[in-house]
Amino acid sequence: MSGTAEIYDAVLDPGKLDLLRAWVRHQEWFDGDPDGLEQVTAYRFVDPAGEVGMESFLLTDGARTFHVPVTYRGSELDDSGDALVGEMEHSVLGRRWVYDASADPVYVAEVRRVISHRDAAADHLQVEDGTITPSPVNIRGGGDGITQGSDAVLHVIRVVSEENDAEADRPLIGSPGTLSATWQDADGSHTAVLAVVS
Repeated sequence: MSGTAEIYDAVLDPGKLDLLRAWVRHQEWFDGDPDGLEQVTAYRFVDPAGEVGMESFLLTDGARTFHVPVTYRGSELDDSGDALVGEMEHSVLGRRWVYDASADPVYVAEVRRVISHRDAAADHLQVEDGTITPSPVNIRGGGDGITQGSDAVLHVIRVVSEENDAEADRPLIGSPGTLSATWQDADGSHTAVLAVVS
């Protein structure tokens, strides 16, 4: 079970979307106008140790959807290379270092667990009033793939495609070794693979 992620009614400086727009403009997988990016939705996982926040954003530029998972840490991540997205001030938790989640071992371990156990995203707990709501994104792990050994690598899919064509160079939605998602927006329901272990 993926547990429950604590959500605070907090002021962030800078805001999450501002931080993400500034970061994606420098990523090789992004070639659009970052100032036009808007958040479609987001989902969360929970660190079993309770130290690292994990939030994955689905952003759109009006034509494409981008998958941008990040982690929030209370101190700097050692040997993180160029994975730092930026820093923010959280009015409840203080200074937070925000990282590209694909470079964070806590995120990688949790996504691999979710895939292996056919688990889901975390529910959301609003800390101030105790309200619990389900994840706005229906996440499902596809189970262990044939290559999911200790040396298998997690690949985060950045530019989301809803294609589910076995002849194309894409994993099938819901297949072993995949993390798939279904979400709603103004255009209806969408389903895609967001990560693959191979």
